Amino acid sequence: TTKQPAAFLLLLLTSHISHTSTMQKTPAGETVIVPRNFKLLEELEKSEKGLGDMAISFGLVDSGDTFLTHWNGGILGPGGTQHDGRFYQLKIKCTEKYPAVPPEIRFISKINMNCVDSRTGALKPEKLPAMRNWNRNMGIEQILQSIRVEMCSDQNRRLRQPSEGSTF
Repeated sequence: TTKQPAAFLLLLLTSHISHTSTMQKTPAGETVIVPRNFKLLEELEKSEKGLGDMAISFGLVDSGDTFLTHWNGGILGPGGTQHDGRFYQLKIKCTEKYPAVPPEIRFISKINMNCVDSRTGALKPEKLPAMRNWNRNMGIEQILQSIRVEMCSDQNRRLRQPSEGSTF
């Protein structure tokens, strides 16, 4: 086999992934584009190691999902709200445009919140601050945390909830 120069491989790789990546700054202030899958692998590793917020969880639906597209999520309802003691299940889809666009999120567990479509369980991006203010350096964890914060908001904390265990 012939070896390709490293610069050629890097150019090939970056031309393929440039629209599906995240940007970070080096200590010198240079912008570095991190490929989509690298970002998602980092998010997965952090979640699997339990290094984030312990009131939320997320991971791949299928460990064989090489494109890291389909995820499960969970949110433990915050105390002092109608969500107290409940565990909400969600489906998360990171499209090929992630992280340039936020993931698509839909509740499996029935929930009554102003940022969730009451018929489908889909998150309404315009109603959730983390999705409205999305930038490519954010991730799944920030979206789930934002949902949990919304559970505590004046608009949502006292809303009557569907019976526990019901699903969309």
